[in-house]
Amino acid sequence: MKIPFAESFKIKMVEPIRSSTRQEREEWMKEARYNVFLLNADQVFIDLLTDSGTGAMSDRQWAAIMAGDESYAGARSFYLFKDAVTQITGFEYVLPTHQGRAAENVLFSYLVKAGDIIPGNSHFDTTKGHIESRRAEALDCTIDEAKDTQLEHPFKGNVDIVKLEQALKKYAYRIPFIIVTVTNNTAGGQPVSMENLRDVRRLADRYQKPVLIDGARFAENAYFIKVREKAYAERTIKEITREMFSLADGMTMSAKKDAIVNIGGFIATRSKDWYEGARTYCIQFEGYLTYGGMAGRDMAALAVGLDENTELDNLVTRIKQVEYLGKKLDEYGVPYQRPAGGHAIFVDAPKILTHVPKEEFPAQTLTIELFLEAGIRGCEIGYLLADRDPLTRENRFGGLDLLRLAIPRRVYTNNHMDVVAAALRNVYDRREQISRGVRITKEAELMRHFTVELERLE
Repeated sequence: MKIPFAESFKIKMVEPIRSSTRQEREEWMKEARYNVFLLNADQVFIDLLTDSGTGAMSDRQWAAIMAGDESYAGARSFYLFKDAVTQITGFEYVLPTHQGRAAENVLFSYLVKAGDIIPGNSHFDTTKGHIESRRAEALDCTIDEAKDTQLEHPFKGNVDIVKLEQALKKYAYRIPFIIVTVTNNTAGGQPVSMENLRDVRRLADRYQKPVLIDGARFAENAYFIKVREKAYAERTIKEITREMFSLADGMTMSAKKDAIVNIGGFIATRSKDWYEGARTYCIQFEGYLTYGGMAGRDMAALAVGLDENTELDNLVTRIKQVEYLGKKLDEYGVPYQRPAGGHAIFVDAPKILTHVPKEEFPAQTLTIELFLEAGIRGCEIGYLLADRDPLTRENRFGGLDLLRLAIPRRVYTNNHMDVVAAALRNVYDRREQISRGVRITKEAELMRHFTVELERLE
């Protein structure tokens, strides 16, 4: 008999969660203006809003917290953290920040100016927001295969090299750097191949442009390289990550993802110019160079998390759970971005809510329906998140419109995934009855999805 797959950890502590009634959820959603970000966490039964900062830390990480050094300057915890980052990435210069968007804010304050164009693969919300707030343009050069959610393609997160070269030719000196996000969150948590990273590097060298990696989920990307690129089947995750980063000049990182901490991020680079240009902004926006918005205990936990989560067992356990949810949805016929991503399942809302027009935000409508069904909180990655075009102020409907079910690391069991799948199936089964969506009543100019207020259309 074949021995079944088992998680690479055991559970040592639990937190109670409570279910609610449909009537309660209707009332809570109305009070939250149909924006799940505005819900109280205690109103949520299974929370798949994000995998950022919501994972369960290990015993070694909690032990490191107790030994954290809180010295303002030159703390021991900083050097543990810096050494861990350099060992994993190969980058010599490291600046701590309190999270990923802070790393972007610090580095982009030095690198990005009005009129610049930043090509990359589907910039995520904060990345695009930091670019557009500086009156620059985020140019999407993702491969077209990513737009077909039902297409099986191993590396849908890849940069389209033809599109990228066209951008480099057309915009020349307006491009300060190229950014590659691994994995590609906006495209459905899809990985980028090592071959593609090498192609980007060769093109960047030809046009003398630096390459920046958004490495929030770099370890998951390395896992996909290992299992989907034959040349890397026998390589360790740490070996693969070092090669990935050898093809870039620097990185930003939200450590709340693949380092499995509740807070933290950093900038790492081999460029002394980038480091010296950014560090003044680090002091201005985040804190001194050896803590950058983090407590010493957080840096200590981050160092351990980087080491632990670049081991294969942890990644297999994590990604197999995402695959498990995907297989349950396959049984029920629920369409999602295929193949299953590294950190989440991205449900194709327009393929389900076919009667809801794009102007009424199908993915946000599906997000609301899932919460009303069973108290499960997902997140819209689609037309709301895309914001308005900075020049025309028209909604941007050109991309995918997805409901993201982001699974926190080491938090929920597969039984919870069964509940999620069953609830989504119930919504799917009554999809023909859902003909109206939502309308915006209040929105911010940038990154509106966090605070947008909506009304439900009947």
